[in-house]
Amino acid sequence: MISEGSSAKKASENAASEKSFARRAEQIKELQRQIDAARMISRKDLAAKIQKIGFRCLRCGECCTGDENSVVLFPFEIRRILSITGAAWQDVAEPPAAGEWDKEGDFHTLEWRLKKESGSCKFHSPAGCRIYGARPLLCSTYPFYLDAGVLCCSECRGLGEDIDSTEAERIAEKLIERSIIEINEAISLLRAYRDFERGRPKKGGACIVHDSEGEHRISLLYRK
Repeated sequence: MISEGSSAKKASENAASEKSFARRAEQIKELQRQIDAARMISRKDLAAKIQKIGFRCLRCGECCTGDENSVVLFPFEIRRILSITGAAWQDVAEPPAAGEWDKEGDFHTLEWRLKKESGSCKFHSPAGCRIYGARPLLCSTYPFYLDAGVLCCSECRGLGEDIDSTEAERIAEKLIERSIIEINEAISLLRAYRDFERGRPKKGGACIVHDSEGEHRISLLYRK
């Protein structure tokens, strides 16, 4: 028999679920508006701004090394790296450290990060990037990124160096492509994401990575 208390709890859970669904639907609408805005960005104007700032990769490797180095990877980017390296998924990507625990003792986190060894990208070498032809979009557009359609720069020694119009246009095109892909990935993640009841760590728990393709359950040993 279902008690009055159980019925009230169920009704409360349903109401919370409906609010969550409505909130998620609104978030998706906003992201779709952002895609429309990104498609309206002028590649020519963006390239002109890049050329005015100036940039040339000095091959210093600073963006590939150090504790602050963290590259978000989407599933299609991981598979592209797998195709040229023959490596296993978890030899290329790892879950980020930030996340939350559920009541079963599993750790939940979002998206993947490019694998690091000793604080640096594992694919960085003195000779350069060992996956250059399949490097992630974040790497191929660094140090530039778009924030709500506005061109921004991360710290980089190569800023201020001369850049020709062809290279500036290539970066501009990649930046717009990256922006649209990132937003589409966020939409897919929101649609696939299943919320959970928060809890505490427990012995035998796993790491659950949520990405645009759903949930991936892996050993907690892969979480640093």
